Amino acid sequence: MRHETSSATAAIFAANRARGSVSFDLQQVEGITRRRHLHESGSLRVRFPSPEAEGLSAVFVNTAGGVAGGDRFQIEITAGQGSRIALTTAAAEKVYRAEGPAAELEIKLKAATGSHLSWLPQETILFDGARLSRRIDVDLAESASLLLAEIVVFGRTAMGERMLRGELVDCWRLRCGGRLVFAETVRLDGNIGEKLGKTAVANGGVAVGTALMVPGDEALLERVRELSFGGEVGISAWNGFAMARFCAQDAAKLRADMIAVLHATGSALPRLWLG
Repeated sequence: MRHETSSATAAIFAANRARGSVSFDLQQVEGITRRRHLHESGSLRVRFPSPEAEGLSAVFVNTAGGVAGGDRFQIEITAGQGSRIALTTAAAEKVYRAEGPAAELEIKLKAATGSHLSWLPQETILFDGARLSRRIDVDLAESASLLLAEIVVFGRTAMGERMLRGELVDCWRLRCGGRLVFAETVRLDGNIGEKLGKTAVANGGVAVGTALMVPGDEALLERVRELSFGGEVGISAWNGFAMARFCAQDAAKLRADMIAVLHATGSALPRLWLG
């Protein structure tokens, strides 16, 4: 009887999990980027406001109002030859405490010859007890360019909250011209609060960030290294791309540091980042 009750509870839990997916592709028509095929399902939506610069802008909206354990979201974007797209989110994404399975987020980005893709979502905020598994796969043609930035905040520090326990698995893969040039999997679990306090991890920081820039060269590194930051920032370049790492005691300071670095690339940021 107890087993039957447990199975029924698990089935109800699974049936009430949010599901959402968005996929679309782009093409350049007479020098203008236009959307072609678009598919939306579940609680994930995308809107295309007036372009803020050259190319097209897209804003993702999660109508579920946040991410909970067992939720699954998928995003797949293809930028056709010569097209330009800047992608962001309407607000910071909150990931709530999970008693069961982790929330799953799968992102696939593909950019064809001569295209540019900017993936610039606002912060991901992990509540205490949150569990999130995220995978980002990027496939670039050799002449395509990329600006990809992600910020993770451990707890709502402005509300006096910290993330003490939970799980974050973050898997990134970047291919250029069909060749794997960057692969990384970050895993934080268990007593995350204690681990973040260690000097070799975050030295007590509550927000971390990563930015990938393709192409990336020494000239970009020098521009970034001339800047002043409120938190810790490091940048390096290899395999034709540049990577910047961020860590701060305050999420607002890290966001400001990230904006400064992204400005150094010469790319226009979404208005939602600057509001």
